[in-house]
Amino acid sequence: MGKAGLIPAKAFEHERQYLVELPAHLPAPYRLHGRGTDQYGYMTFGVNHYWVPGTKRADVKVLEYGDRLKIYQAGQCLAEYPLPPEDVKNKQFSPPGQPAPLHPAKNRRHRTEAEEKHLRALAPAANAYLDFALPIKGIQRHEFIRRLLALSRKMSVELLTQSLERARKYRITSLETVERIAVLYLQQGDGPLPLAEVDAEFTQRQAYQEGSLTEPPDLSIYQDPP
Repeated sequence: MGKAGLIPAKAFEHERQYLVELPAHLPAPYRLHGRGTDQYGYMTFGVNHYWVPGTKRADVKVLEYGDRLKIYQAGQCLAEYPLPPEDVKNKQFSPPGQPAPLHPAKNRRHRTEAEEKHLRALAPAANAYLDFALPIKGIQRHEFIRRLLALSRKMSVELLTQSLERARKYRITSLETVERIAVLYLQQGDGPLPLAEVDAEFTQRQAYQEGSLTEPPDLSIYQDPP
């Protein structure tokens, strides 16, 4: 090969006498990981939770093979689990043939698909408001859905619709403000909410005088809901 004219097969035959031959049967390769155990007996690996048999809640060693996990504690193999497919996430696993654990994993994420589906089915206004105000992903998204669901249970669908339509019109994402809007609707009866009171002397304020020299803001997004 190249300028040396070396033939790999002949080079290997020469090098073989200096190599140490390995046993024919070796244990499968694995990666070693250290993990803690929560108070309910689960250890977390990747995006799933695996129950560690026994009553000890000490740290464990996890051997990750190509197709399975082995959990060791104090040199003893306590459990072996097949690795789930990559699309399986946030699931709990326990050894087959043993009673299922009584409690869920401490750090298991609780999804809100059912709550979101319920809110969207309540009224078109709720569906539109979620499209506008709902964070894309993460803990904030689930918290927002749970808080809005709790708020919806404190009022009628008609009042919720009015409040969310007004909040969406004025680009309001604060659920505390949405609740205050609902209270104002209750206080005013069925009529429209009054306009906010404006101090007639606001043009004399220093902040107004300074701002009057700049370009006027674009307020078109507040005229009609998107």
